[in-house]
Formats: sequence, C-alpha cells, structure tokens
Amino acid sequence: MVHATEEMADFTPICSALTINIGTLSASWFASMTEAAMSANTHNIPWILDPVAHFITDYRRDAAQTLLALKPAIVRGNASEILALAGQAASGKGADSQDSVTAAHGAAKALAAQFGTVVAITGPTDYLTDGTQEAQVAGGSSLMPKVTALGCSQTALMGAYGAIGPAFDAALAALAHFKVAGASAAKLAKGPGSFQVQFLDALAATQPSDLLKVIR
Repeated sequence: MVHATEEMADFTPICSALTINIGTLSASWFASMTEAAMSANTHNIPWILDPVAHFITDYRRDAAQTLLALKPAIVRGNASEILALAGQAASGKGADSQDSVTAAHGAAKALAAQFGTVVAITGPTDYLTDGTQEAQVAGGSSLMPKVTALGCSQTALMGAYGAIGPAFDAALAALAHFKVAGASAAKLAKGPGSFQVQFLDALAATQPSDLLKVIR
C-alpha cells in the first residue's frame, strides 16, 4: 500500500515479497511501481504483477508491458488479461474477463517462457504454468466473481506465499487456498455480502492438508 516514490528505496528492501497492482494507475504511482520492481530485483525479492484491465487504454497497456519486462516472479490475471498481455486477441470488458481460462493456456505458456515467470490464470478452474510444468485448480464458488476485488486479494495472497517459497509452489498454494476457502464460505453464505465475511474467516481456517484436496 506504499506508493510514494520517495519511500521505495527504503521500503522495498525490508519486504519479503512485493505485489504490484495497476488497478489504480497514475504517472506518479507508475514511477513508484517501476522503482519498487527494480529495487526488488536488485535485492532478490520476489514480486508479483497484477496487470488489471491493462488492455483498456494505451497508457495502461504500456505500463503493464514495462513492468512485465522487469520479469516478475509471478503474473496473475484473468484469461482476457493474460491473452492481451501476450499480444493476442481478447474480449475482456474492464477488469472482467469474457474469455475462457482454457483459451488463454497458450498465452500463459508463451509469457512464462519469454519472461522467465510463473503465470497464473484465475477463473472457474485456475491454470498455472512456468512454461514447463503446469497445474489446474478446481473448486471455489460461483459467488467469488460477485465480490469486488477478490482477484486483487488473490494476488496479495500470492505475495504472502511468495515470501516463503518458490514462485510456482507459492502461486499454486495461493490458488488452492482461495478455492478451499471459497467452497467453505459458500456453505454458510446467503449472498455476496455474507460470502465476503465468511470467506475471510475461511481463509484463516484453511489448513495445509486442505490444499491437496483441490490441486490436480
């Protein structure tokens, strides 16, 4: 949540991981993002990129490509975002995907191979690849897309996992954690509002053994 350029040189090196989310983009914030990413690379700190709706404007598209060139450890996006990031045709609208996860598998592999990163596509069945190995994670709840910024929260959780483990394993664990918590929360929720509260509790209650139930 730090976005002042003046703080990046001091703040980034003390972090165990960094997440960069371009959802709210401005010239000053983008300068901070690039400085933070470069500092993270210098100090061998893993960082995660969330290219939110980067295909909407040229400015946003250029910002995402600039950050991608700095080689994040993990890139997380929906299918439309990943397709567009790889230069392929996408039909997303705003921050919402209108493409299937399956349609973006090839784009994810291409991005992973070109930039040496792990690419995670989130959707009904998540897809993850580092260009060589791959994984799919099924589960969750149909209520999850109805809660604003849940995808951004997924990116933040990947940062938490990325602080303590290899990028592929970190992303996979974060995907599984969300699916388990989503399925658990849905059993008690009456709609998107109560789901959000139940989901936070379920995130905290999820145990390591629960993750293996949804990874395939």
